Amino acid sequence: MKRYSFLKHLWYSSQGKFGIITLSLLVIMAVFAPLIAPFDPYDITQRGLRLQPPSWKHLFGTDWYGTDIFSQIVYGSRISLIIGGATALGVTVIGGLLGVIAGAYGRGIDTLLMRIVDFVMVLPGLPIMIMILTYVGNSFYVLIMVLVLFGWAGISRVVRAVVLSEKKRGYVEAAICAGATKWYLIKKHLLPATYPVLVVNTAFTAAGSMLAEAGLSFLGFGDPRVISWGKILNNARTSNALVLGAWWWIIFPGLAIFLASFSVMSLGVAAEKLLNPKLRDRREEV
Repeated sequence: MKRYSFLKHLWYSSQGKFGIITLSLLVIMAVFAPLIAPFDPYDITQRGLRLQPPSWKHLFGTDWYGTDIFSQIVYGSRISLIIGGATALGVTVIGGLLGVIAGAYGRGIDTLLMRIVDFVMVLPGLPIMIMILTYVGNSFYVLIMVLVLFGWAGISRVVRAVVLSEKKRGYVEAAICAGATKWYLIKKHLLPATYPVLVVNTAFTAAGSMLAEAGLSFLGFGDPRVISWGKILNNARTSNALVLGAWWWIIFPGLAIFLASFSVMSLGVAAEKLLNPKLRDRREEV
C-alpha cells in the first residue's frame, strides 16, 4: 500500500480519524504550551487560591498549592508525548533490527538472540524498574531508557517470526539462488516485510509507555523537576484530594492520560486493519 493511499484510508477510518485529530491537538498543545497555558506552572509567583473548583479563570481548578491545573496539564503533555514517542522509537528500532537479524541469519546468532529475548521477557519488570529509578535516578531520560530496556524483547520475537515466514517465499529463495548477500536480503526483502508489524507496534508501545510513565509517576518515581500527568495525580494522592473533595484534581489529569493513550491506540488499530490483509478482507465482508 502506497504511503498516500495508506494515509488517505487511515483518515477515512473512524478510529484513524479520531486518533489523528486527538493526537494532533495534543501535539499542538505540547509545542505551543507557553501560548496556550494561561499560567506558568513552574513559576511559584503565579499561584492563586487553593483548591478552587473549575471556573472561567481556572478552567480545571487549582490544586493544594494554588497552581492552575489546566496549565499543568498543558505543560505535562510535553513529558508524556516525549516519553511515549522516544520509547516507541527505541523499542521498534532495537527490537525490529534484532528480530530481523535473528531470523535472517539463523543458527547460532538466532539461538543467542532468542535466549537473550527469553531472559528479558521473564524478568520482573516493575520491581526492577522501581529499583533502577530509585538508585540510578528518576529523570525522564532514565525512565525512557528503562522502558526501552524492558520493551524491545516482545516485538523482536514477533519480527523474527515474520522474517522466518518471509524467507520461505519464492522471491526470497530466488534472490538467494542469484547470490544475494544477507544484508541485501534484509534491506530489500526481509526488513520491508516487517513494516506493517513495526508500525502497529510503534503505536501500541507509545500508548503503553505513556500509561507506564503515568503509573510510575503516580507511585512517586517520576522526575520531580518536571510536570507530567502522572505527577499531577501523585500530588493529588499525597494531598488527599478525594478527602478534600477536589475531584477536578483527579478527573482532568486522568482524562488527559486516557485521551492520549486511547488516540494512539486507535491509530494502531486502524493501521493494523489497513496493513493486515486478513483484517482488511474481514472488514470489507462486514
